[in-house]
Amino acid sequence: MTAAAAAVRRISVFGAGAWGTALAQAFADHHHVRLWGRDPRQLDELRTTRQNRRYLPDIPLSDALEFEADFARAARDADLHLVVTPLAGLRDTVRSLDRIAPGIPLLWACKGLEAGSGRLPHEIIAEELGPEAACGVLTGPSFAAEVARSLPTAITLAAGDLAFAETWVGLLHRPRLRIYANTDLVGCEIGGAVKNVMAIAAGVSDGMGFGLNARAALITRGLAEIARLGRALGGRTETLMGLAGMGDLILTCTGDLSRNRRVGLALSQGKTLADILRDLGHVAEGVSTAREVVALAARLNVEMPICEAVDALLHHGLGARAAVEQLLSRDPRHE
Repeated sequence: MTAAAAAVRRISVFGAGAWGTALAQAFADHHHVRLWGRDPRQLDELRTTRQNRRYLPDIPLSDALEFEADFARAARDADLHLVVTPLAGLRDTVRSLDRIAPGIPLLWACKGLEAGSGRLPHEIIAEELGPEAACGVLTGPSFAAEVARSLPTAITLAAGDLAFAETWVGLLHRPRLRIYANTDLVGCEIGGAVKNVMAIAAGVSDGMGFGLNARAALITRGLAEIARLGRALGGRTETLMGLAGMGDLILTCTGDLSRNRRVGLALSQGKTLADILRDLGHVAEGVSTAREVVALAARLNVEMPICEAVDALLHHGLGARAAVEQLLSRDPRHE
Protein backbone atom coordinates (compact mmCIF):
# COMPACT_ATOMS: atom_id res chain seq x y z
CA MET A 1 0.00 0.00 0.00
CA THR A 2 1.30 3.47 -0.91
CA ALA A 3 1.73 6.20 1.68
CA ALA A 4 -1.12 8.11 0.04
CA ALA A 5 -3.41 5.11 0.20
CA ALA A 6 -2.62 4.62 3.91
CA ALA A 7 -3.19 8.24 4.91
CA VAL A 8 -6.43 9.26 6.61
CA ARG A 9 -8.04 12.52 5.55
CA ARG A 10 -10.87 14.73 6.79
CA ILE A 11 -13.53 14.75 4.10
CA SER A 12 -16.61 16.98 4.12
CA VAL A 13 -19.44 15.82 1.86
CA PHE A 14 -22.03 18.42 0.85
CA GLY A 15 -25.41 16.96 -0.07
CA ALA A 16 -27.29 14.40 2.01
CA GLY A 17 -29.30 12.85 -0.79
CA ALA A 18 -28.83 9.27 -1.95
CA TRP A 19 -25.49 9.71 -3.70
CA GLY A 20 -23.95 12.04 -1.14
CA THR A 21 -24.91 9.69 1.69
CA ALA A 22 -23.61 6.68 -0.22
CA LEU A 23 -20.22 8.25 -0.92
CA ALA A 24 -19.93 9.46 2.66
CA GLN A 25 -20.69 5.92 3.81
CA ALA A 26 -18.14 4.43 1.40
CA PHE A 27 -15.31 6.71 2.53
CA ALA A 28 -16.11 6.64 6.26
CA ASP A 29 -14.48 3.24 6.72
CA HIS A 30 -11.04 4.78 6.18
CA HIS A 31 -11.39 8.56 6.54
CA HIS A 32 -12.97 11.04 8.94
CA VAL A 33 -16.14 11.98 7.03
CA ARG A 34 -18.70 14.68 7.79
CA LEU A 35 -21.96 14.82 5.85
CA TRP A 36 -23.74 18.16 5.46
CA GLY A 37 -27.33 18.64 4.32
CA ARG A 38 -29.51 21.71 4.07
CA ASP A 39 -32.27 20.28 6.33
CA PRO A 40 -31.20 20.15 10.01
CA ARG A 41 -34.16 17.92 10.85
CA GLN A 42 -33.05 15.38 8.28
CA LEU A 43 -29.54 15.38 9.73
CA ASP A 44 -30.92 14.89 13.25
CA GLU A 45 -32.82 11.88 11.97
CA LEU A 46 -29.73 10.50 10.23
CA ARG A 47 -27.71 10.95 13.42
CA THR A 48 -30.36 9.32 15.60
CA THR A 49 -31.48 6.44 13.40
CA ARG A 50 -28.25 5.87 11.43
CA GLN A 51 -30.42 5.61 8.32
CA ASN A 52 -31.35 7.87 5.42
CA ARG A 53 -34.95 6.72 5.34
CA ARG A 54 -35.99 9.02 2.51
CA TYR A 55 -33.23 8.25 0.02
CA LEU A 56 -31.61 4.99 1.17
CA PRO A 57 -34.18 3.14 3.26
CA ASP A 58 -33.13 0.03 5.22
CA ILE A 59 -29.39 0.65 4.75
CA PRO A 60 -27.58 1.06 8.10
CA LEU A 61 -25.09 3.93 8.12
CA SER A 62 -21.62 3.63 9.56
CA ASP A 63 -21.16 4.60 13.21
CA ALA A 64 -18.03 6.47 12.10
CA LEU A 65 -19.99 8.84 9.84
CA GLU A 66 -20.53 12.31 11.31
CA PHE A 67 -23.38 14.69 10.48
CA GLU A 68 -23.03 18.47 10.45
CA ALA A 69 -25.90 20.90 9.90
CA ASP A 70 -23.73 24.02 10.01
CA PHE A 71 -22.28 24.71 6.56
CA ALA A 72 -19.31 26.73 7.82
CA ARG A 73 -18.29 24.12 10.38
CA ALA A 74 -18.53 21.43 7.72
CA ALA A 75 -16.43 23.47 5.31
CA ARG A 76 -13.59 24.41 7.64
CA ASP A 77 -10.81 22.10 8.77
CA ALA A 78 -11.28 19.65 5.88
CA ASP A 79 -8.67 18.12 3.60
CA LEU A 80 -11.23 17.61 0.83
CA HIS A 81 -14.60 19.07 -0.12
CA LEU A 82 -16.87 16.67 -2.00
CA VAL A 83 -19.95 18.36 -3.50
CA VAL A 84 -22.82 15.96 -4.21
CA THR A 85 -25.72 18.35 -4.61
CA PRO A 86 -27.92 18.30 -7.72
CA LEU A 87 -26.22 20.19 -10.53
CA ALA A 88 -28.52 23.18 -9.93
CA GLY A 89 -26.87 23.66 -6.54
CA LEU A 90 -23.24 23.22 -7.61
CA ARG A 91 -22.42 26.84 -8.41
CA ASP A 92 -23.85 28.31 -5.19
CA THR A 93 -22.27 25.58 -3.06
CA VAL A 94 -18.82 26.06 -4.58
CA ARG A 95 -19.13 29.84 -4.28
CA SER A 96 -19.95 29.50 -0.58
CA LEU A 97 -17.07 27.08 0.00
CA ASP A 98 -14.65 29.46 -1.66
CA ARG A 99 -15.83 32.28 0.57
CA ILE A 100 -15.65 30.28 3.81
CA ALA A 101 -12.73 27.92 3.27
CA PRO A 102 -10.81 28.80 0.10
CA GLY A 103 -8.08 26.63 -1.36
CA ILE A 104 -9.27 23.24 -0.11
CA PRO A 105 -9.14 20.53 -2.81
CA LEU A 106 -12.53 19.91 -4.37
CA LEU A 107 -14.31 16.99 -5.98
CA TRP A 108 -17.84 16.99 -7.30
CA ALA A 109 -20.22 14.18 -8.23
CA CYS A 110 -22.87 16.17 -10.12
CA LYS A 111 -23.92 15.21 -13.65
CA GLY A 112 -25.61 17.26 -16.33
CA LEU A 113 -25.47 20.63 -18.06
CA GLU A 114 -26.35 23.79 -16.18
CA ALA A 115 -29.83 25.05 -17.03
CA GLY A 116 -29.69 28.23 -19.07
CA SER A 117 -25.92 28.33 -19.62
CA GLY A 118 -25.33 24.79 -20.88
CA ARG A 119 -22.10 24.70 -18.82
CA LEU A 120 -20.52 21.40 -17.84
CA PRO A 121 -19.68 21.11 -14.13
CA HIS A 122 -15.94 21.67 -14.62
CA GLU A 123 -16.74 24.88 -16.52
CA ILE A 124 -18.83 26.09 -13.59
CA ILE A 125 -15.95 25.32 -11.23
CA ALA A 126 -13.48 27.20 -13.44
CA GLU A 127 -15.75 30.23 -13.48
CA GLU A 128 -16.09 30.23 -9.70
CA LEU A 129 -12.62 29.13 -8.56
CA GLY A 130 -10.39 29.89 -11.54
CA PRO A 131 -8.77 27.52 -14.02
CA GLU A 132 -5.92 26.51 -11.67
CA ALA A 133 -8.13 25.19 -8.86
CA ALA A 134 -7.20 21.79 -7.42
CA CYS A 135 -10.31 19.88 -8.36
CA GLY A 136 -11.87 16.95 -10.23
CA VAL A 137 -15.00 14.92 -10.82
CA LEU A 138 -16.17 11.54 -9.56
CA THR A 139 -18.36 9.85 -12.16
CA GLY A 140 -19.19 6.49 -13.66
CA PRO A 141 -21.66 3.59 -13.40
CA SER A 142 -22.84 3.68 -9.80
CA PHE A 143 -26.23 3.33 -8.16
CA ALA A 144 -26.16 4.94 -4.73
CA ALA A 145 -27.94 2.08 -2.97
CA GLU A 146 -25.35 -0.44 -4.13
CA VAL A 147 -22.41 1.76 -3.12
CA ALA A 148 -24.01 2.32 0.30
CA ARG A 149 -24.31 -1.46 0.69
CA SER A 150 -20.63 -1.84 -0.23
CA LEU A 151 -21.35 -3.81 -3.38
CA PRO A 152 -18.45 -3.82 -5.88
CA THR A 153 -18.38 -0.67 -8.01
CA ALA A 154 -15.87 0.97 -10.36
CA ILE A 155 -15.88 4.71 -11.11
CA THR A 156 -13.61 7.38 -12.56
CA LEU A 157 -11.90 10.36 -10.97
CA ALA A 158 -11.08 12.87 -13.72
CA ALA A 159 -9.03 16.03 -13.31
CA GLY A 160 -7.10 18.30 -15.60
CA ASP A 161 -4.04 17.70 -13.39
CA LEU A 162 -2.98 14.04 -13.55
CA ALA A 163 -1.02 14.28 -10.31
CA PHE A 164 -4.14 15.54 -8.50
CA ALA A 165 -6.20 12.68 -9.93
CA GLU A 166 -3.65 10.04 -9.02
CA THR A 167 -3.19 11.41 -5.49
CA TRP A 168 -6.88 11.30 -4.68
CA VAL A 169 -7.39 7.95 -6.40
CA GLY A 170 -4.72 6.60 -4.05
CA LEU A 171 -6.48 8.13 -1.06
CA LEU A 172 -10.07 7.20 -1.93
CA HIS A 173 -9.73 3.87 -3.74
CA ARG A 174 -11.29 1.05 -1.72
CA PRO A 175 -11.56 -2.71 -2.37
CA ARG A 176 -15.30 -2.39 -3.05
CA LEU A 177 -15.16 1.08 -4.63
CA ARG A 178 -12.48 0.95 -7.29
CA ILE A 179 -11.49 4.34 -8.71
CA TYR A 180 -9.60 4.97 -11.93
CA ALA A 181 -7.70 8.16 -12.78
CA ASN A 182 -8.44 10.10 -15.97
CA THR A 183 -7.56 13.55 -17.33
CA ASP A 184 -10.45 13.89 -19.80
CA LEU A 185 -12.89 16.08 -17.89
CA VAL A 186 -14.94 16.84 -21.00
CA GLY A 187 -15.38 13.21 -22.03
CA CYS A 188 -16.20 12.07 -18.50
CA GLU A 189 -18.75 14.83 -17.93
CA ILE A 190 -20.43 14.53 -21.32
CA GLY A 191 -20.79 10.79 -20.75
CA GLY A 192 -22.34 11.39 -17.33
CA ALA A 193 -24.69 14.09 -18.60
CA VAL A 194 -26.07 12.66 -21.82
CA LYS A 195 -26.53 9.10 -20.55
CA ASN A 196 -29.38 10.41 -18.40
CA VAL A 197 -31.20 11.61 -21.52
CA MET A 198 -30.64 8.23 -23.16
CA ALA A 199 -32.01 6.48 -20.08
CA ILE A 200 -35.30 8.35 -20.48
CA ALA A 201 -35.45 7.10 -24.08
CA ALA A 202 -34.68 3.56 -22.93
CA GLY A 203 -37.48 3.75 -20.36
CA VAL A 204 -39.95 4.86 -23.02
CA SER A 205 -38.88 2.01 -25.30
CA ASP A 206 -39.14 -0.60 -22.54
CA GLY A 207 -42.44 0.81 -21.30
CA MET A 208 -43.94 0.52 -24.76
CA GLY A 209 -42.88 -3.11 -24.98
CA PHE A 210 -40.43 -2.73 -27.86
CA GLY A 211 -38.17 -5.45 -26.48
CA LEU A 212 -34.51 -6.11 -25.85
CA ASN A 213 -33.43 -5.73 -29.47
CA ALA A 214 -34.74 -2.17 -29.50
CA ARG A 215 -33.07 -1.39 -26.20
CA ALA A 216 -29.71 -2.67 -27.46
CA ALA A 217 -30.04 -0.60 -30.62
CA LEU A 218 -30.98 2.49 -28.64
CA ILE A 219 -28.02 2.13 -26.27
CA THR A 220 -25.61 1.59 -29.15
CA ARG A 221 -26.88 4.50 -31.22
CA GLY A 222 -27.08 6.58 -28.06
CA LEU A 223 -23.41 5.93 -27.40
CA ALA A 224 -22.66 7.11 -30.94
CA GLU A 225 -24.48 10.38 -30.20
CA ILE A 226 -22.60 10.85 -26.94
CA ALA A 227 -19.28 10.18 -28.66
CA ARG A 228 -20.02 12.69 -31.44
CA LEU A 229 -20.80 15.42 -28.96
CA GLY A 230 -17.87 14.54 -26.73
CA ARG A 231 -15.39 14.66 -29.61
CA ALA A 232 -16.84 17.98 -30.83
CA LEU A 233 -16.08 19.44 -27.40
CA GLY A 234 -12.57 17.99 -27.28
CA GLY A 235 -13.27 14.80 -25.34
CA ARG A 236 -11.51 11.52 -26.10
CA THR A 237 -13.20 8.55 -27.76
CA GLU A 238 -11.50 6.07 -25.41
CA THR A 239 -13.03 7.87 -22.41
CA LEU A 240 -16.50 7.48 -23.87
CA MET A 241 -15.87 3.77 -24.42
CA GLY A 242 -14.95 3.37 -20.75
CA LEU A 243 -16.60 3.61 -17.34
CA ALA A 244 -17.68 7.25 -17.60
CA GLY A 245 -19.23 6.74 -21.03
CA MET A 246 -20.36 3.29 -22.08
CA GLY A 247 -20.35 1.90 -18.55
CA ASP A 248 -22.57 4.62 -17.13
CA LEU A 249 -24.84 4.49 -20.19
CA ILE A 250 -25.44 0.74 -19.94
CA LEU A 251 -26.18 0.88 -16.22
CA THR A 252 -28.57 3.82 -16.43
CA CYS A 253 -30.46 2.48 -19.45
CA THR A 254 -30.96 -1.03 -18.04
CA GLY A 255 -31.02 -0.78 -14.25
CA ASP A 256 -34.31 -0.60 -12.40
CA LEU A 257 -32.76 1.80 -9.87
CA SER A 258 -32.28 4.44 -12.59
CA ARG A 259 -34.44 7.50 -11.89
CA ASN A 260 -34.20 8.70 -15.48
CA ARG A 261 -35.24 5.33 -16.85
CA ARG A 262 -38.23 5.42 -14.50
CA VAL A 263 -39.19 8.80 -15.96
CA GLY A 264 -39.26 7.23 -19.43
CA LEU A 265 -41.29 4.25 -18.21
CA ALA A 266 -43.87 6.59 -16.70
CA LEU A 267 -44.02 8.75 -19.83
CA SER A 268 -44.78 5.65 -21.90
CA GLN A 269 -47.82 5.09 -19.68
CA GLY A 270 -49.19 8.55 -20.50
CA LYS A 271 -48.37 10.21 -17.18
CA THR A 272 -47.58 13.91 -17.17
CA LEU A 273 -44.04 15.04 -16.48
CA ALA A 274 -45.16 17.12 -13.50
CA ASP A 275 -46.83 14.10 -11.90
CA ILE A 276 -43.85 11.89 -12.64
CA LEU A 277 -41.35 14.23 -11.00
CA ARG A 278 -43.61 14.75 -7.98
CA ASP A 279 -43.98 11.00 -7.46
CA LEU A 280 -40.29 10.33 -8.06
CA GLY A 281 -39.16 12.36 -5.05
CA HIS A 282 -35.63 12.63 -6.47
CA VAL A 283 -33.98 14.84 -9.07
CA ALA A 284 -33.89 13.25 -12.54
CA GLU A 285 -31.11 15.25 -14.19
CA GLY A 286 -31.96 14.01 -17.70
CA VAL A 287 -35.12 16.13 -17.75
CA SER A 288 -33.33 19.47 -17.69
CA THR A 289 -30.23 18.16 -19.44
CA ALA A 290 -32.17 17.14 -22.57
CA ARG A 291 -32.95 20.76 -23.45
CA GLU A 292 -29.37 21.89 -22.89
CA VAL A 293 -27.87 18.98 -24.85
CA VAL A 294 -30.04 19.71 -27.87
CA ALA A 295 -29.12 23.40 -27.76
CA LEU A 296 -25.42 22.60 -27.42
CA ALA A 297 -25.54 20.08 -30.26
CA ALA A 298 -27.25 22.64 -32.50
CA ARG A 299 -24.52 25.20 -31.80
CA LEU A 300 -21.85 22.62 -32.66
CA ASN A 301 -23.76 21.17 -35.63
CA VAL A 302 -23.74 17.69 -34.05
CA GLU A 303 -26.52 15.29 -35.03
CA MET A 304 -28.31 13.89 -31.96
CA PRO A 305 -31.73 12.54 -33.02
CA ILE A 306 -32.41 10.51 -29.86
CA CYS A 307 -31.76 13.50 -27.64
CA GLU A 308 -33.91 15.66 -29.90
CA ALA A 309 -36.79 13.18 -29.60
CA VAL A 310 -36.47 13.08 -25.81
CA ASP A 311 -36.40 16.87 -25.60
CA ALA A 312 -39.50 17.10 -27.80
CA LEU A 313 -41.24 14.53 -25.60
CA LEU A 314 -40.32 16.30 -22.36
CA HIS A 315 -40.63 19.95 -23.31
CA HIS A 316 -42.51 20.38 -26.58
CA GLY A 317 -45.64 18.27 -26.27
CA LEU A 318 -44.61 15.33 -28.47
CA GLY A 319 -46.29 12.08 -27.42
CA ALA A 320 -44.25 8.99 -26.53
CA ARG A 321 -45.45 6.96 -29.50
CA ALA A 322 -44.90 9.87 -31.89
CA ALA A 323 -41.37 10.32 -30.53
CA VAL A 324 -40.57 6.67 -31.23
CA GLU A 325 -42.12 6.83 -34.70
CA GLN A 326 -40.06 9.94 -35.40
CA LEU A 327 -36.89 7.96 -34.72
CA LEU A 328 -37.99 4.84 -36.59
CA SER A 329 -38.93 6.81 -39.70
CA ARG A 330 -35.45 8.24 -40.20
CA ASP A 331 -33.78 7.42 -43.52
CA PRO A 332 -31.31 4.51 -43.54
CA ARG A 333 -27.64 5.43 -43.37
CA HIS A 334 -24.16 4.02 -42.78
CA GLU A 335 -23.23 3.06 -39.24
